[in-house]
Amino acid sequence: MKNITSLLKQRLDKNILLLDGAMGTMIQGYKLKEADFRGDRFTDWACDLNGNNDLLSLTQPNIIKDIHSAYLEAGADIIETNTFNSTRIAMADYQMQEISAEINYASAKIAKQAAAAFSTNEKPRFVAGVLGPTNRTCGLSPDVNDPAFRAVTFDQMKDAYYESTKALVEGGVDIILIETIFDTLNAKAAIFAVEDYFENSGNIVPVMISGTIADASGRTLTGQTTSAFYHSLKHAKPISFGFNCALGPKELRPFIAELSSIADCYVSAHPNAGLPNEFGGYDETPQDMQQELLEWAESGLLNILGGCCGTKPGDINKASV
Repeated sequence: MKNITSLLKQRLDKNILLLDGAMGTMIQGYKLKEADFRGDRFTDWACDLNGNNDLLSLTQPNIIKDIHSAYLEAGADIIETNTFNSTRIAMADYQMQEISAEINYASAKIAKQAAAAFSTNEKPRFVAGVLGPTNRTCGLSPDVNDPAFRAVTFDQMKDAYYESTKALVEGGVDIILIETIFDTLNAKAAIFAVEDYFENSGNIVPVMISGTIADASGRTLTGQTTSAFYHSLKHAKPISFGFNCALGPKELRPFIAELSSIADCYVSAHPNAGLPNEFGGYDETPQDMQQELLEWAESGLLNILGGCCGTKPGDINKASV
């Protein structure tokens, strides 16, 4: 694992590395139906599975591999596993807590196979195992009438992240990416879980951390500024720290600039393709993204660049030019 860390740092010292774009946006393009999500294995599952994108790593693995390959073909140096919602906590929405680890492991294997097919000595490809934010929050109450109430405990969150981390690393990921963080306490549970797994197993991989600015106010959902958010989590000593989702590149730029001025690690960003329109779609073109992000690169603001909601291989390809 140490060789992976050294290789990644060598690449980051020489180049801006490209992260992939949105998985969900690409899956939407396939217009899958309930039966596609169920596959042969889950035909009799008790609840609806349409929309459980991470399950596709088990029921439609070729689609997930093709999406990874499209981003690698476009020039991505790092691809993310299809595990944004694969924690035991998030999978409870589909009554699939017990196969959470299996989904993480399978997703890691698929991504690793795709990356290996494109990797060369000159351009090695890396797989980032995604730990998403979950659909619960340790830091906020979901009940306005009971501010002290929490829908999940810190220990439950930590245990869920530990299970996912173990499966991702055993599946072969090169990096753990804790991303789309809206609640710093959730992220602390993820960091605790990851470090606990590293210590227990001896399997250590680099960690990337990426938060989410809630709106133009420049704060996370739990109220932290860029600086406060960074200083709350820098103890994890991640290989990179950054922001993703919620905002387009134009809106995200000032917060990346602030982070770049204070971070003692590499800086990452994978913004949305602009802000959503009235239909929930994204109008920003790859050319628009290229124009914005080229200035970021020329200004030396970051080291890892990719895309989030609404982005596709075309956006990644333009970013590589």
